[in-house]
Amino acid sequence: MLALTHHGAVTGVTGSCHELTLHGPGGAKGGMLVDCGIFQGSEAAGRSNADELAVDFPLAHVRALVVTHVHIDHVGRIPHLLAAGFDGPILCSPPSALMLPEILEDALKIGFTRDARLIERVLDRIRARIVPVPFDQWHTVFNDGAGRLAIRLQRAGHILGSAYVECDATTVAERERIVFSGDLGAPDSPLLPEPRPPERADRLVIEATYGDRDHEDRATRRHRLQAVLEHALADGGTVLIPAFAIGRTQELLYEIEDIIFEAGDDPRWKQLDIVVDSPLAAEFTRLYRNLKPYWDEEAIERVRQGRHPLSFDQLLVLDRHEDHLKAVDYLTRTGRPAVVIAGSGMCAGGRVVNYLKAMLGDARNDVLFVGYQAAGTPGRDILTFGPRGGWVMLDGERHPIRAQIHQVGGYSAHAGQSDLLRFVTGIPQLPAEIRIVHGDDEAKAALKRKLEEGGVANVRVPGSQET
Repeated sequence: MLALTHHGAVTGVTGSCHELTLHGPGGAKGGMLVDCGIFQGSEAAGRSNADELAVDFPLAHVRALVVTHVHIDHVGRIPHLLAAGFDGPILCSPPSALMLPEILEDALKIGFTRDARLIERVLDRIRARIVPVPFDQWHTVFNDGAGRLAIRLQRAGHILGSAYVECDATTVAERERIVFSGDLGAPDSPLLPEPRPPERADRLVIEATYGDRDHEDRATRRHRLQAVLEHALADGGTVLIPAFAIGRTQELLYEIEDIIFEAGDDPRWKQLDIVVDSPLAAEFTRLYRNLKPYWDEEAIERVRQGRHPLSFDQLLVLDRHEDHLKAVDYLTRTGRPAVVIAGSGMCAGGRVVNYLKAMLGDARNDVLFVGYQAAGTPGRDILTFGPRGGWVMLDGERHPIRAQIHQVGGYSAHAGQSDLLRFVTGIPQLPAEIRIVHGDDEAKAALKRKLEEGGVANVRVPGSQET
Protein backbone atom coordinates (compact mmCIF):
# COMPACT_ATOMS: atom_id res chain seq x y z
CA MET A 1 0.00 0.00 0.00
CA LEU A 2 1.11 3.55 -0.76
CA ALA A 3 -0.20 6.00 1.85
CA LEU A 4 -0.22 9.80 1.95
CA THR A 5 -0.42 11.59 5.30
CA HIS A 6 -0.52 15.34 5.83
CA HIS A 7 1.21 16.87 8.86
CA GLY A 8 0.69 20.53 7.93
CA ALA A 9 -0.62 23.03 5.35
CA VAL A 10 -4.10 21.49 5.49
CA THR A 11 -5.85 24.06 7.69
CA GLY A 12 -4.18 27.00 5.92
CA VAL A 13 -1.08 27.90 3.95
CA THR A 14 1.72 27.28 6.45
CA GLY A 15 3.40 24.35 8.17
CA SER A 16 3.89 22.34 4.97
CA CYS A 17 4.76 18.73 5.75
CA HIS A 18 3.54 15.68 3.83
CA GLU A 19 4.47 12.02 4.15
CA LEU A 20 4.58 9.26 1.56
CA THR A 21 4.77 5.77 3.08
CA LEU A 22 5.34 2.42 1.35
CA HIS A 23 4.08 -0.73 3.09
CA GLY A 24 5.86 -3.91 2.04
CA PRO A 25 5.23 -7.54 3.02
CA GLY A 26 5.71 -8.70 6.60
CA GLY A 27 5.21 -5.25 8.07
CA ALA A 28 8.18 -3.67 6.27
CA LYS A 29 7.67 0.08 5.93
CA GLY A 30 9.59 2.94 4.41
CA GLY A 31 8.63 6.60 4.29
CA MET A 32 9.69 10.00 3.03
CA LEU A 33 8.69 13.52 4.09
CA VAL A 34 8.15 16.38 1.68
CA ASP A 35 8.97 19.62 3.55
CA CYS A 36 8.81 20.33 7.28
CA GLY A 37 7.80 23.94 7.88
CA ILE A 38 6.56 26.09 10.72
CA PHE A 39 3.03 27.41 11.27
CA GLN A 40 2.39 31.15 11.04
CA GLY A 41 -0.41 33.63 11.65
CA SER A 42 -3.73 32.31 12.93
CA GLU A 43 -2.54 28.74 12.28
CA ALA A 44 -0.05 29.19 15.10
CA ALA A 45 -2.63 30.78 17.43
CA GLY A 46 -3.39 28.71 20.49
CA ARG A 47 -0.13 26.79 20.18
CA SER A 48 2.85 27.31 22.42
CA ASN A 49 6.14 27.88 20.66
CA ALA A 50 7.03 24.26 21.45
CA ASP A 51 3.72 23.00 20.02
CA GLU A 52 4.16 25.07 16.88
CA LEU A 53 7.57 23.55 16.21
CA ALA A 54 6.94 20.04 17.53
CA VAL A 55 7.38 17.01 15.32
CA ASP A 56 4.79 14.76 16.92
CA PHE A 57 4.46 11.91 14.43
CA PRO A 58 6.44 8.64 14.14
CA LEU A 59 9.78 8.90 12.37
CA ALA A 60 11.41 5.46 12.66
CA HIS A 61 10.35 4.50 9.12
CA VAL A 62 11.12 7.90 7.53
CA ARG A 63 14.23 7.47 5.38
CA ALA A 64 14.57 10.95 3.86
CA LEU A 65 13.27 14.52 3.79
CA VAL A 66 12.77 16.27 0.46
CA VAL A 67 12.80 20.07 0.54
CA THR A 68 10.84 21.72 -2.28
CA HIS A 69 12.22 25.19 -1.46
CA VAL A 70 13.67 27.11 1.47
CA HIS A 71 10.81 29.36 2.63
CA ILE A 72 10.41 29.07 6.38
CA ASP A 73 6.88 27.63 6.22
CA HIS A 74 8.42 24.68 4.34
CA VAL A 75 11.70 24.19 6.24
CA GLY A 76 11.44 25.87 9.66
CA ARG A 77 10.86 22.68 11.65
CA ILE A 78 13.92 20.86 10.28
CA PRO A 79 16.04 21.44 13.44
CA HIS A 80 13.19 19.99 15.50
CA LEU A 81 12.87 17.09 13.07
CA LEU A 82 16.50 16.22 13.78
CA ALA A 83 15.94 16.65 17.52
CA ALA A 84 13.02 14.20 17.29
CA GLY A 85 15.34 11.52 15.90
CA PHE A 86 15.35 11.90 12.12
CA ASP A 87 18.74 10.80 10.80
CA GLY A 88 18.21 10.52 7.04
CA PRO A 89 19.39 12.68 4.14
CA ILE A 90 17.86 16.07 3.26
CA LEU A 91 17.33 16.03 -0.49
CA CYS A 92 16.94 19.28 -2.44
CA SER A 93 18.05 21.10 -5.57
CA PRO A 94 21.60 22.51 -5.76
CA PRO A 95 20.50 26.15 -5.23
CA SER A 96 18.36 25.13 -2.26
CA ALA A 97 21.34 23.20 -0.84
CA LEU A 98 23.31 26.47 -0.72
CA MET A 99 20.48 28.54 0.74
CA LEU A 100 19.01 26.14 3.29
CA PRO A 101 21.65 26.59 6.04
CA GLU A 102 21.32 30.38 5.70
CA ILE A 103 17.56 30.43 6.22
CA LEU A 104 17.75 27.90 9.06
CA GLU A 105 20.40 29.94 10.87
CA ASP A 106 17.93 32.81 11.00
CA ALA A 107 15.12 30.48 12.11
CA LEU A 108 17.28 29.01 14.88
CA LYS A 109 18.03 32.47 16.27
CA ILE A 110 14.33 33.32 16.40
CA GLY A 111 12.77 30.06 17.59
CA PHE A 112 15.51 27.89 19.06
CA THR A 113 18.47 29.61 20.76
CA ARG A 114 20.76 32.65 20.57
CA ASP A 115 23.77 30.52 21.53
CA ALA A 116 26.07 30.93 18.51
CA ARG A 117 28.05 27.76 19.22
CA LEU A 118 24.91 25.65 19.58
CA ILE A 119 23.49 27.13 16.38
CA GLU A 120 26.66 26.26 14.52
CA ARG A 121 26.57 22.67 15.83
CA VAL A 122 22.98 22.28 14.63
CA LEU A 123 23.85 23.79 11.25
CA ASP A 124 26.81 21.44 10.92
CA ARG A 125 24.43 18.49 11.44
CA ILE A 126 22.09 19.88 8.82
CA ARG A 127 24.89 20.56 6.31
CA ALA A 128 26.14 17.00 6.76
CA ARG A 129 22.71 15.64 5.75
CA ILE A 130 22.09 17.85 2.72
CA VAL A 131 22.28 15.95 -0.57
CA PRO A 132 21.97 18.16 -3.69
CA VAL A 133 19.87 16.43 -6.36
CA PRO A 134 20.18 17.92 -9.88
CA PHE A 135 16.97 18.88 -11.62
CA ASP A 136 15.47 16.34 -14.03
CA GLN A 137 17.47 13.36 -12.73
CA TRP A 138 16.08 10.35 -10.89
CA HIS A 139 17.49 9.70 -7.43
CA THR A 140 16.82 6.47 -5.49
CA VAL A 141 15.71 7.13 -1.92
CA PHE A 142 15.49 3.46 -0.89
CA ASN A 143 15.14 0.03 -2.48
CA ASP A 144 14.57 -2.78 0.04
CA GLY A 145 11.87 -4.90 1.69
CA ALA A 146 9.50 -1.94 1.96
CA GLY A 147 9.68 -1.35 -1.79
CA ARG A 148 11.46 1.08 -4.06
CA LEU A 149 11.14 4.86 -3.98
CA ALA A 150 12.87 7.25 -6.37
CA ILE A 151 12.36 10.99 -6.80
CA ARG A 152 12.95 13.51 -9.56
CA LEU A 153 13.00 17.27 -9.00
CA GLN A 154 11.54 19.61 -11.61
CA ARG A 155 11.71 23.41 -11.66
CA ALA A 156 8.70 24.95 -9.92
CA GLY A 157 9.37 28.62 -10.74
CA HIS A 158 8.48 29.82 -7.23
CA ILE A 159 11.86 30.99 -5.94
CA LEU A 160 15.38 30.15 -7.06
CA GLY A 161 15.93 26.42 -6.54
CA SER A 162 12.25 25.63 -5.96
CA ALA A 163 11.10 22.24 -7.18
CA TYR A 164 8.10 20.06 -7.47
CA VAL A 165 8.72 16.42 -6.64
CA GLU A 166 7.93 13.40 -8.80
CA CYS A 167 7.92 10.18 -6.78
CA ASP A 168 8.15 6.80 -8.47
CA ALA A 169 6.94 4.36 -5.80
CA THR A 170 6.84 0.58 -6.16
CA THR A 171 5.71 -2.14 -3.77
CA VAL A 172 4.97 -5.82 -4.44
CA ALA A 173 1.32 -4.86 -5.02
CA GLU A 174 1.44 -1.62 -7.01
CA ARG A 175 3.44 1.08 -8.71
CA GLU A 176 2.48 4.74 -8.72
CA ARG A 177 3.79 8.11 -9.82
CA ILE A 178 2.91 10.58 -7.07
CA VAL A 179 3.65 14.29 -7.53
CA PHE A 180 3.96 16.95 -4.82
CA SER A 181 3.71 20.43 -6.30
CA GLY A 182 5.42 22.28 -3.48
CA ASP A 183 4.74 25.94 -4.24
CA LEU A 184 4.35 26.67 -7.95
CA GLY A 185 5.35 29.99 -9.49
CA ALA A 186 3.59 32.16 -12.03
CA PRO A 187 4.58 31.65 -15.68
CA ASP A 188 6.02 35.14 -16.18
CA SER A 189 7.90 35.61 -12.92
CA PRO A 190 11.13 37.62 -13.28
CA LEU A 191 14.41 35.69 -13.18
CA LEU A 192 12.95 32.16 -13.20
CA PRO A 193 11.87 29.71 -15.92
CA GLU A 194 8.19 28.83 -15.71
CA PRO A 195 7.11 25.44 -14.32
CA ARG A 196 6.09 22.77 -16.81
CA PRO A 197 3.61 20.01 -15.97
CA PRO A 198 4.89 16.51 -15.21
CA GLU A 199 4.74 13.80 -17.85
CA ARG A 200 2.68 11.64 -15.51
CA ALA A 201 0.91 11.85 -12.15
CA ASP A 202 -1.30 9.06 -10.82
CA ARG A 203 -1.84 11.13 -7.70
CA LEU A 204 -1.15 14.85 -7.31
CA VAL A 205 -0.81 16.90 -4.13
CA ILE A 206 -1.16 20.52 -5.23
CA GLU A 207 -1.00 23.87 -3.47
CA ALA A 208 -3.91 26.35 -3.59
CA THR A 209 -2.56 29.58 -2.11
CA TYR A 210 -4.28 31.53 -4.88
CA GLY A 211 -6.73 28.81 -5.89
CA ASP A 212 -9.58 31.33 -5.95
CA ARG A 213 -8.11 34.13 -8.07
CA ASP A 214 -5.62 35.16 -10.72
CA HIS A 215 -2.81 37.69 -10.56
CA GLU A 216 -2.36 40.77 -12.67
CA ASP A 217 -0.26 40.21 -15.76
CA ARG A 218 3.35 41.33 -15.66
CA ALA A 219 2.81 44.51 -17.69
CA THR A 220 -0.04 45.62 -15.39
CA ARG A 221 1.81 44.93 -12.17
CA ARG A 222 4.92 46.72 -13.45
CA HIS A 223 2.78 49.75 -14.36
CA ARG A 224 1.23 49.76 -10.87
CA LEU A 225 4.64 49.38 -9.22
CA GLN A 226 5.94 52.34 -11.21
CA ALA A 227 2.91 54.43 -10.24
CA VAL A 228 3.55 53.82 -6.54
CA LEU A 229 7.22 54.74 -6.96
CA GLU A 230 6.27 57.94 -8.78
CA HIS A 231 4.08 58.87 -5.82
CA ALA A 232 7.18 58.71 -3.63
CA LEU A 233 9.05 60.95 -6.04
CA ALA A 234 6.18 63.44 -6.05
CA ASP A 235 5.74 63.92 -2.31
CA GLY A 236 9.03 62.83 -0.79
CA GLY A 237 7.58 59.82 0.97
CA THR A 238 8.85 56.33 1.56
CA VAL A 239 7.43 53.30 -0.18
CA LEU A 240 7.67 50.50 2.34
CA ILE A 241 7.54 47.00 0.89
CA PRO A 242 7.32 44.13 3.40
CA ALA A 243 8.91 41.26 1.51
CA PHE A 244 10.29 37.82 2.13
CA ALA A 245 14.07 37.68 1.98
CA ILE A 246 14.01 35.01 -0.70
CA GLY A 247 12.25 35.40 -4.02
CA ARG A 248 10.16 38.53 -3.90
CA THR A 249 13.00 40.83 -2.82
CA GLN A 250 15.11 39.75 -5.77
CA GLU A 251 12.18 39.96 -8.23
CA LEU A 252 11.35 43.48 -7.03
CA LEU A 253 14.96 44.61 -7.42
CA TYR A 254 14.96 43.15 -10.93
CA GLU A 255 11.82 45.10 -11.89
CA ILE A 256 12.90 48.33 -10.19
CA GLU A 257 16.26 48.23 -11.98
CA ASP A 258 14.39 47.96 -15.27
CA ILE A 259 12.10 50.90 -14.44
CA ILE A 260 15.11 53.06 -13.60
CA PHE A 261 16.93 51.87 -16.73
CA GLU A 262 13.95 52.74 -18.94
CA ALA A 263 13.74 56.20 -17.35
CA GLY A 264 17.11 57.01 -18.89
CA ASP A 265 18.48 60.38 -17.78
CA ASP A 266 15.30 61.55 -16.02
CA PRO A 267 16.81 63.28 -12.94
CA ARG A 268 13.83 62.39 -10.74
CA TRP A 269 14.70 58.73 -10.78
CA LYS A 270 18.36 59.40 -10.00
CA GLN A 271 17.42 60.69 -6.54
CA LEU A 272 15.35 57.63 -5.58
CA ASP A 273 17.19 55.44 -3.08
CA ILE A 274 16.37 51.72 -3.11
CA VAL A 275 17.10 50.27 0.32
CA VAL A 276 17.25 46.60 1.21
CA ASP A 277 17.14 46.62 5.00
CA SER A 278 17.59 42.97 5.80
CA PRO A 279 20.84 41.09 6.33
CA LEU A 280 19.12 37.88 5.25
CA ALA A 281 17.70 39.43 2.08
CA ALA A 282 21.11 40.86 1.28
CA GLU A 283 22.73 37.45 1.67
CA PHE A 284 20.14 35.77 -0.53
CA THR A 285 20.49 38.49 -3.15
CA ARG A 286 24.21 37.72 -3.22
CA LEU A 287 23.43 34.01 -3.61
CA TYR A 288 20.98 34.79 -6.41
CA ARG A 289 23.71 36.73 -8.21
CA ASN A 290 26.07 33.76 -7.86
CA LEU A 291 23.46 31.35 -9.25
CA LYS A 292 22.99 32.96 -12.66
CA PRO A 293 22.98 29.56 -14.46
CA TYR A 294 19.53 29.00 -12.90
CA TRP A 295 18.13 32.34 -14.16
CA ASP A 296 15.84 32.49 -17.17
CA GLU A 297 17.00 33.65 -20.60
CA GLU A 298 15.59 37.18 -20.24
CA ALA A 299 17.64 37.83 -17.10
CA ILE A 300 20.80 36.34 -18.60
CA GLU A 301 20.40 38.57 -21.66
CA ARG A 302 20.32 41.67 -19.45
CA VAL A 303 23.62 40.58 -17.91
CA ARG A 304 25.08 40.14 -21.41
CA GLN A 305 24.10 43.76 -22.10
CA GLY A 306 26.24 44.87 -19.17
CA ARG A 307 23.35 45.51 -16.81
CA HIS A 308 23.29 44.35 -13.18
CA PRO A 309 19.66 43.53 -12.29
CA LEU A 310 20.45 42.75 -8.65
CA SER A 311 23.31 45.20 -8.10
CA PHE A 312 22.75 48.72 -9.46
CA ASP A 313 24.00 52.17 -8.47
CA GLN A 314 21.01 53.33 -6.42
CA LEU A 315 20.76 50.15 -4.38
CA LEU A 316 21.74 50.47 -0.73
CA VAL A 317 22.03 47.44 1.56
CA LEU A 318 21.81 47.86 5.32
CA ASP A 319 23.30 45.18 7.51
CA ARG A 320 24.05 46.59 10.95
CA HIS A 321 21.17 47.25 13.33
CA GLU A 322 22.57 50.72 14.05
CA ASP A 323 22.33 51.61 10.34
CA HIS A 324 18.76 50.32 10.29
CA LEU A 325 17.73 52.60 13.17
CA LYS A 326 19.44 55.58 11.53
CA ALA A 327 17.60 54.89 8.26
CA VAL A 328 14.21 54.76 10.02
CA ASP A 329 14.92 58.08 11.71
CA TYR A 330 16.35 59.78 8.60
CA LEU A 331 13.54 58.75 6.25
CA THR A 332 10.90 59.66 8.82
CA ARG A 333 12.33 63.18 9.31
CA THR A 334 13.33 64.12 5.76
CA GLY A 335 11.51 64.44 2.49
CA ARG A 336 13.96 62.31 0.55
CA PRO A 337 12.05 59.77 -1.58
CA ALA A 338 12.99 56.15 -1.03
CA VAL A 339 11.88 52.58 -1.46
CA VAL A 340 12.56 50.29 1.50
CA ILE A 341 12.31 46.53 1.15
CA ALA A 342 12.39 44.89 4.58
CA GLY A 343 11.25 41.71 6.27
CA SER A 344 9.20 40.08 7.42
CA GLY A 345 6.83 39.66 4.51
CA MET A 346 3.71 39.45 6.71
CA CYS A 347 4.86 42.22 9.10
CA ALA A 348 4.92 39.72 11.97
CA GLY A 349 8.41 40.70 13.07
CA GLY A 350 11.74 41.89 11.76
CA ARG A 351 12.93 45.34 10.76
CA VAL A 352 9.80 46.22 8.81
CA VAL A 353 7.96 46.69 12.11
CA ASN A 354 10.13 49.67 13.11
CA TYR A 355 9.42 51.34 9.77
CA LEU A 356 5.70 50.69 10.12
CA LYS A 357 5.55 52.13 13.63
CA ALA A 358 7.35 55.27 12.45
CA MET A 359 5.65 55.75 9.09
CA LEU A 360 2.10 54.34 9.07
CA GLY A 361 0.73 57.55 10.56
CA ASP A 362 2.05 59.80 7.74
CA ALA A 363 0.00 60.15 4.55
CA ARG A 364 3.15 60.88 2.51
CA ASN A 365 4.15 57.26 2.82
CA ASP A 366 2.94 54.14 1.05
CA VAL A 367 2.87 50.49 2.06
CA LEU A 368 2.99 48.12 -0.88
CA PHE A 369 2.12 44.46 -0.33
CA VAL A 370 3.42 42.11 -2.97
CA GLY A 371 2.80 38.76 -1.32
CA TYR A 372 0.22 36.71 0.51
CA GLN A 373 -0.83 37.99 3.96
CA ALA A 374 -2.00 35.15 6.17
CA ALA A 375 -5.00 35.60 8.46
CA GLY A 376 -3.97 36.74 11.93
CA THR A 377 -0.84 38.61 10.80
CA PRO A 378 -0.32 42.39 11.06
CA GLY A 379 0.07 42.47 7.29
CA ARG A 380 -3.46 41.14 6.82
CA ASP A 381 -4.80 43.72 9.30
CA ILE A 382 -3.03 46.61 7.53
CA LEU A 383 -4.35 45.42 4.19
CA THR A 384 -7.88 45.02 5.57
CA PHE A 385 -8.26 48.09 7.79
CA GLY A 386 -5.73 50.52 6.32
CA PRO A 387 -7.85 51.66 3.36
CA ARG A 388 -10.63 52.49 5.86
CA GLY A 389 -8.40 54.58 8.09
CA GLY A 390 -8.13 51.88 10.72
CA TRP A 391 -5.31 50.82 13.00
CA VAL A 392 -3.02 47.88 13.62
CA MET A 393 -1.38 46.43 16.72
CA LEU A 394 2.42 46.40 16.50
CA ASP A 395 4.54 45.29 19.47
CA GLY A 396 1.49 45.56 21.70
CA GLU A 397 0.63 49.15 20.71
CA ARG A 398 -2.14 50.53 18.51
CA HIS A 399 -0.89 52.46 15.45
CA PRO A 400 -3.23 54.47 13.20
CA ILE A 401 -2.94 53.86 9.46
CA ARG A 402 -2.81 57.05 7.36
CA ALA A 403 -0.28 55.88 4.78
CA GLN A 404 -1.64 54.77 1.44
CA ILE A 405 -2.02 51.00 1.20
CA HIS A 406 -1.52 49.10 -2.05
CA GLN A 407 -1.48 45.47 -3.10
CA VAL A 408 0.06 44.24 -6.33
CA GLY A 409 -0.80 40.56 -6.44
CA GLY A 410 1.19 39.93 -9.59
CA TYR A 411 4.43 39.95 -7.61
CA SER A 412 3.34 36.99 -5.56
CA ALA A 413 5.72 34.10 -6.05
CA HIS A 414 2.70 31.78 -6.26
CA ALA A 415 0.78 30.62 -9.29
CA GLY A 416 -2.71 32.01 -9.73
CA GLN A 417 -5.83 29.92 -10.26
CA SER A 418 -5.47 29.74 -14.05
CA ASP A 419 -1.80 28.79 -13.70
CA LEU A 420 -2.70 25.95 -11.33
CA LEU A 421 -5.40 24.70 -13.69
CA ARG A 422 -2.97 24.79 -16.64
CA PHE A 423 -0.47 22.79 -14.60
CA VAL A 424 -3.05 20.08 -13.92
CA THR A 425 -4.60 19.96 -17.40
CA GLY A 426 -1.13 19.94 -18.94
CA ILE A 427 -0.53 16.45 -17.54
CA PRO A 428 -1.11 14.11 -20.52
CA GLN A 429 -3.40 11.81 -18.52
CA LEU A 430 -5.26 13.45 -15.65
CA PRO A 431 -4.42 12.12 -12.17
CA ALA A 432 -6.70 9.50 -10.64
CA GLU A 433 -6.66 11.56 -7.43
CA ILE A 434 -5.85 15.18 -6.63
CA ARG A 435 -5.38 16.45 -3.09
CA ILE A 436 -5.56 20.20 -2.54
CA VAL A 437 -3.46 21.64 0.30
CA HIS A 438 -1.69 24.87 1.27
CA GLY A 439 -4.57 27.33 1.01
CA ASP A 440 -7.36 29.03 2.89
CA ASP A 441 -10.68 27.16 2.87
CA GLU A 442 -12.18 29.46 0.22
CA ALA A 443 -9.17 29.10 -2.08
CA LYS A 444 -9.15 25.30 -1.81
CA ALA A 445 -12.89 25.08 -2.38
CA ALA A 446 -12.69 27.34 -5.44
CA LEU A 447 -9.86 25.33 -7.01
CA LYS A 448 -11.69 22.06 -6.29
CA ARG A 449 -14.82 23.41 -7.99
CA LYS A 450 -12.89 24.58 -11.05
CA LEU A 451 -11.10 21.23 -11.40
CA GLU A 452 -14.36 19.32 -11.15
CA GLU A 453 -16.00 21.63 -13.69
CA GLY A 454 -13.11 20.80 -16.00
CA GLY A 455 -13.82 17.09 -15.74
CA VAL A 456 -11.29 16.10 -13.09
CA ALA A 457 -12.68 13.35 -10.86
CA ASN A 458 -11.75 12.46 -7.27
CA VAL A 459 -10.57 15.86 -6.04
CA ARG A 460 -10.10 15.90 -2.26
CA VAL A 461 -9.36 18.52 0.37
CA PRO A 462 -7.71 16.54 3.18
CA GLY A 463 -7.79 17.37 6.87
CA SER A 464 -5.01 17.25 9.41
CA GLN A 465 -3.23 13.88 9.74
CA GLU A 466 -5.57 12.41 7.10
CA THR A 467 -4.29 9.39 5.19
